[in-house]
Amino acid sequence: MSSTSSSDKIAIVGCGVLGTSLCKQLLSHPDFANRSIIGITKSTNRHAAIREQVLGSSSDDNDEEQSSRFHLSTMDSVLESQQQYTDVVFCAPPSGFDDYPTAVKDAATQLWSGNNNKGSFVFTSSGGVYEGLDGETVTESSSTIDPIANPRQGRMIFAEQQVIELGGCALRLAGLYTLDRGAHNYWLEKCSESGSIQGREDGIVNLLHYDDAASAVLAALNVGHDINSKQTYLISDGNPTTRRGICESALKHERYKKYTKVPPFLGKAEDGLLGKVYDGSKSNQELKWKPTYESFDEFMTAD
Repeated sequence: MSSTSSSDKIAIVGCGVLGTSLCKQLLSHPDFANRSIIGITKSTNRHAAIREQVLGSSSDDNDEEQSSRFHLSTMDSVLESQQQYTDVVFCAPPSGFDDYPTAVKDAATQLWSGNNNKGSFVFTSSGGVYEGLDGETVTESSSTIDPIANPRQGRMIFAEQQVIELGGCALRLAGLYTLDRGAHNYWLEKCSESGSIQGREDGIVNLLHYDDAASAVLAALNVGHDINSKQTYLISDGNPTTRRGICESALKHERYKKYTKVPPFLGKAEDGLLGKVYDGSKSNQELKWKPTYESFDEFMTAD
């Protein structure tokens, strides 16, 4: 059976925190008002929860309209139907795949009708692919680590290479967070129990709220294939902080005020490099994007 086109649908592979936020934003964004969204998962186990997260529980006319445009399916079902989509986003994490680069390539070649030079394939990668530096600034074109010597980050690099070769684009994301997810949560809730945190307190951390990551993906879809094809973008809030700074900012929020102080960090200056500073200003300009939360501290102190 030959493949069929489903040009009115945007396929989102992976419906975790990032994928569900993206589905919600696409459904409510006026530039995508006539498009349907299909969330693609490995199994149906979380479909009811995903629908609740994306659509909520109210039943006004607007929600009914969005509900009619949102669908869920499994990867096996989509591949069996041989449907292809003008726009595809791959935001499933590596943890669910034995061979991540191949899974990304298969999604690009089997789900994306990219050979018509329309639409986009957007892959969410990680800024962790850059070489570890001692406080230096990295941009979209900075050197990446050796993927063979560093297999954990290497699978991201190999997946990026597949995407770029096929005409898609890669968004290298900073460390993602929500109020309840991220390094701050682990360090304050888990490490407070043990009394200390590994690593240097002045180690640099680049951050990005999950919703802002999703809006950057939406921006990549919006600028289209002519702009984003074979491009690599670097996405962060533009305000790097430190390990200690993350904890200090989190303590300003009511959610974490029960922790009265930052747990001590065990690392010393000689215990490793500071890390790198992300400069994604070129990406912001090309995608016509900026974060809602311009710093982690701003998020934690917002009303």
